[in-house]
Amino acid sequence: MISCPLPLTRLRAPWLIALVLAAGLGVSERSHAQPTRSADYIVAVVNSEPITNSEVRARLARVEQQLARDRTAAPPRPELIRQVLERLITERVQVQAARQAGIKVDEAAVDDAERNVARQNGIDVAEFRRRLAADGISQGVFREDLRNQIFLSRVRERESDSRARVTEAEIDQFLRELQAASNDEAELNLAQILVAIPEGVTATQLEALAAKARRLQAQARAGEDFAALARQASDATGSGPGGSGNGGAFGLRPADRYPSLFVEATAALPVGGVSDVVRSGAGFHVLKVLEKRQSGGLAVVQTRSRHILLRPSAQLPEATARQRLAEYRQRIQSGQADFAALAREHSQDSSAPGGGDLGWANPGMFVPEFEDVMDDLAPGQIAEPFVSRFGVHLLQVLERRRTALSLREQREVARNQLRRKKGEEAYIQWAQDVRGRAFVDLREPPQ
Repeated sequence: MISCPLPLTRLRAPWLIALVLAAGLGVSERSHAQPTRSADYIVAVVNSEPITNSEVRARLARVEQQLARDRTAAPPRPELIRQVLERLITERVQVQAARQAGIKVDEAAVDDAERNVARQNGIDVAEFRRRLAADGISQGVFREDLRNQIFLSRVRERESDSRARVTEAEIDQFLRELQAASNDEAELNLAQILVAIPEGVTATQLEALAAKARRLQAQARAGEDFAALARQASDATGSGPGGSGNGGAFGLRPADRYPSLFVEATAALPVGGVSDVVRSGAGFHVLKVLEKRQSGGLAVVQTRSRHILLRPSAQLPEATARQRLAEYRQRIQSGQADFAALAREHSQDSSAPGGGDLGWANPGMFVPEFEDVMDDLAPGQIAEPFVSRFGVHLLQVLERRRTALSLREQREVARNQLRRKKGEEAYIQWAQDVRGRAFVDLREPPQ
C-alpha cells in the first residue's frame, strides 16, 4: 500500500501534493466508486459539475483512515460528512477558477509529480502504476487528480504572491513593534536544587523533605557554592538544563520558557540571589539567579539536534522502519546503545558520519512536520519515531540557545513574516470570494 502521512494543509510543491494523493487523501473519489453500483447519485452540482455520493463516501473513508492513523478524535459522523462535502465543493470551485484564470498544467508537470510519488515510495513508475491498478485506481483518473492538485497549488501561489507585497515602511513598523515588545522581555539564567517528592509520601516524610530543602537554601544563602550543592544534593539528575551534572543551571533563556512559579519566585532577586523554597508538582526547589538581563534586540532561538533517518522502501516498509527506530530508542534510553553510534551505522542521510548531528538550526530551517516535533522536545529528550516527507526519524534535541540577529537578518525575517501573513490572508480572501460566487446546488444529502 502506498502511504505518506503529510497533512494537505502544509503542502506547497506539486510533488508533495502528489504524495498526499497517494496516501488516499486526494486521489479521485470517482476512481474508487464501484462501476456496478446503481444506487449512486448526485449530491451537489458546482457550476454545472456534479459531485456524487460515491465521491463523498470514498473521501470520507480516507479521512477516517487518516484520523485513525493519527489517533485524532473525529467529529460526529454527520458533521464529518458535511465537512468532507464542503471540502470537495471548495476544491472543485478553486480548480475551476484556476482554469478560468488561464493557469495551465502540462503533461511534463504531471509526469514529474507521478515520478516523485513513485520515488518517495521507493519504487519506479511502472511498479507504482501496478499498485494503483491493484487498488482499483485507474492511471488516467489518478493523473487527472494530480493535475487538479497542481492547479490548486499554483493558484494559491499566484494569489498569495500577487497580493503579498511588503513595503520598506511596513518592515520598519514591524521592527519597531517587535523591538518595543522585546524590550520588556527579561532573559534569565537560573539554577536549581530539587528535592523530589516521591509518590505515596506520608505527611511525616513530606515535612522531612521540606526541612531538607530549607537546609540547602540556608547553605546557599550563607555563601556555599550553589553548583557544588546541586551536584551533591539535587534530585534533578543528568547534565541537561537544570540537572545536577550541570550545577543545576538552566542556561540563559527568555523568561517565558521557565515555569511561571520560577519567574515569580526570582522576580525581585538580584543576580546571585537565592529564592525561598518553591513547591511544584515535582518537589521542592531552591533557585539561584545566575544572570538576568533584558533581551535588548531581536533574536531567534536556535536548536541543535540529531536524528536517525530510515527511508521506507519496498524492502523496508514504513511500519518496519518505525518499529526498528522504536527499538533503537529503547536501547538508547536504557543505556544499552549510544545515539551517535547508531546514527553512524544506520542513518540513511548525510548526517550519519557525524553521528546524526544536524548542527544549529534557525526556526524555519526544517520542514514543518519535522520542526513541530523538534520544538516540542526539551533538551536531552528523544521523540517517538515519526514520519516526514523524507522518511522515518528518531530525533533528539541536544541544546538550545538564543542568538541575536544582524540588522540585515532582522529585516529579512520581518519581510518573510509579513509576506507570509499577507499572502495567507490574501489567499483566504480569494478562496472565500470564489466560493461565494460559485453556483452550488445541493441535491440529496450524502449517505
